[in-house]
Amino acid sequence: MRLGDGGDNFEDRTGQGGGMSFGGGLGGGIFGLLLPLILSRFGIVGLVILGLGYCVLSGVGGGGGGLLGGGSTATSPAGQGGSTMTAEQKRVLGGALASTEQVWSEIFQQAGANYTPPRAVAYSGGTRSGCGQAQATMGPFYCPTDQTIYIDPTFFDELTRRFGAPGDFAQAYVVAHEVGHHVQNLEGKLGGGSNSNQEQVAIELQADCYAGVWAARARDAQGQLLEPGDVEEGMRAAEAIGDDTLQRQSQGVVVPESFTHGSSAQRMEALRRGLQSGDPGQCQYSR
Repeated sequence: MRLGDGGDNFEDRTGQGGGMSFGGGLGGGIFGLLLPLILSRFGIVGLVILGLGYCVLSGVGGGGGGLLGGGSTATSPAGQGGSTMTAEQKRVLGGALASTEQVWSEIFQQAGANYTPPRAVAYSGGTRSGCGQAQATMGPFYCPTDQTIYIDPTFFDELTRRFGAPGDFAQAYVVAHEVGHHVQNLEGKLGGGSNSNQEQVAIELQADCYAGVWAARARDAQGQLLEPGDVEEGMRAAEAIGDDTLQRQSQGVVVPESFTHGSSAQRMEALRRGLQSGDPGQCQYSR
């Protein structure tokens, strides 16, 4: 991808540490009392899912949370709390965010509206967010309370190592998906619904489609952002993080009624629809 420099809405908090914290951001006193029981019954994975659920319920309101479904969590290798971003990660994160600002500003302007871009925070291990304590094990997520995307860049390493989806466009797709949730927030589509699995899947598939719309319309100084192989990178990433694929990997069985983000086929179709149309109006999914 031919990405430019990052803009003013990108903040690098990596290298500042910030491990597990269970203060007010995750519910305060009652959570602290329940913590030993949670750990004994469900282990750290259950704790992470519970923490993410709190973030979703308190801030996201039924949609717009993390990138991963299928009961899966990202992993944060020991000792990563003080790690810093690589130059390549900073280029992709900052450049993709700045590119989405340009594209969505144009789309909103054409619709007679103003676009307020989100912020993005890169952090190591854990950090404070408007939705509570952000943890690397949550994977990338968007918090509508402070209109900010949170991501530990070690997730990009997981895309390659764990999910088999390397490449800068695969990483940019992650950013663009979370920006898609921000667009939904501005459109008033997050919160207020039934919070059913069907509704959550529809929200996530639309964010995937919005990511495709961005990629279809993004341009650099030479007139084209994408390079040969970029689309294939994005499709591999969408396939790797489908609910059915993640459930098969984590529990050995697929339970469609528990999907929250959509199957691999659905996520690939959504991304492809946005890429082929470049039209956010084509990103409507039944809720």
